[in-house]
Amino acid sequence: MGEGAGIDRFVRGTRVRALIIAGADELTEVKSMEMDRDTHRKVMGYLLWIFGFTGSHRFYYGKPISGTIYFFTLGLLFIGWIIDFFLIPSMDRKADLRFQKGVYSYNVAWILLTFLGLLGIHRFYMGKWLTGILYLLTGGLFLIGYVYDYWTLNDQLSFLNSRSV
Repeated sequence: MGEGAGIDRFVRGTRVRALIIAGADELTEVKSMEMDRDTHRKVMGYLLWIFGFTGSHRFYYGKPISGTIYFFTLGLLFIGWIIDFFLIPSMDRKADLRFQKGVYSYNVAWILLTFLGLLGIHRFYMGKWLTGILYLLTGGLFLIGYVYDYWTLNDQLSFLNSRSV
């Protein structure tokens, strides 16, 4: 009974070690896949969160309805804004899974939209020259196009990235 039990423990221990190693390899593979899908950055999310009472970080992560609500309610009277500080990692993961990575950077496009959107520079970046010129001449098509792009920029980029792959 002594020798058989020792061998049995050795075999079970070896199996457990093999399973642990296989699990670690799968975990590494999953993390690698997650990094390949990294379309949005937490740093950018937190920078936009500083102005989060305007809803900018919510627009960035593809949540235009709550972004609009935050805009009109000052981040739900700053309470939702504070809670979002802890929710940004989750919003980042969901955005990475939802949107297509590719040639066009979400971060660059959002910076261009935020600071030069009325001039249509983000549209030039995406290769939409006609609407870029139209935005340039009309102040973001009289602000309506500018607001439209806040609502749809992530989807526009995802579509362009899926086409370019």
